[in-house]
This record gives sequence, C-alpha cells and structure tokens, in this order.
Amino acid sequence: MRQATISKVLPKPAFKYSQVVKVGPHYYLSGLLGQDRQTGALAGDGVGEQAGRILENVQLLMQEYSLGFEHMAMARIFTTHMDKFGEINGAWEQVFNNIPHAPPARTSVGVAALPLGSKVEIEFTFYKED
Repeated sequence: MRQATISKVLPKPAFKYSQVVKVGPHYYLSGLLGQDRQTGALAGDGVGEQAGRILENVQLLMQEYSLGFEHMAMARIFTTHMDKFGEINGAWEQVFNNIPHAPPARTSVGVAALPLGSKVEIEFTFYKED
C-alpha cells in the first residue's frame, strides 16, 4: 500500500508533490532544502548553513514519522557548489559523528541549479518494518 503525506512540521511544498511517500517498509522523502520552518526562506547563504538546516529538518521529520537514524538507508546530496563540499561534510559530521548507528549510504551530485536558488538539496530514504 502507498501512503503519501505532507509534513506538519516543515514548510508546505510550493508545488504539487508529497513530502513523504511510504510504500511498505520504505519511506521516501522528497528533496529537502535548507529552509526555515516558519518562513520557508533559505537559512543563510552558505553551503554549510543550508546543509545543517536540512539535517535539522530531517530530524524533525524523523520524529514526526517515528523514524530513527537506524532506519536511514540512503541520502542523496545535490549541490551547486562541489568546490565547497567540505562545508557540507562538516555539517554532516556534526550529526553523524554523534550517533551510535552507522551512517546511511550516500551519493553526491554536482548540479547547475536547485529550487529557490538553494545551494544544497538532500533526499532521504528510510527502511522501517512495522
């Protein structure tokens, strides 16, 4: 069975799509931008700031959907600034160096542009058997 939902804790999508789609034990999260939860504005101009906000927001989504880091299977990072990928890694390590679980598999892709002029977008896949 497929369940598509919109988060109650993050900004509403600007376009028609579901933020989270659950199919069996798989949870597919649409790409997250580093947006402020109240205003929807991007959190700062820096790649690291935006990546950090994405990682904060995904943790809120995880709470909302009763998911933990042990359920995070995959992360796909898209950035318009591969030359500053160290800043993304810095934000990543602040989160994943402090959890007892192995980090997810990860793919990183350089792109020409992202929605809202963002410098980083990350999509996540989770696996949780009920």
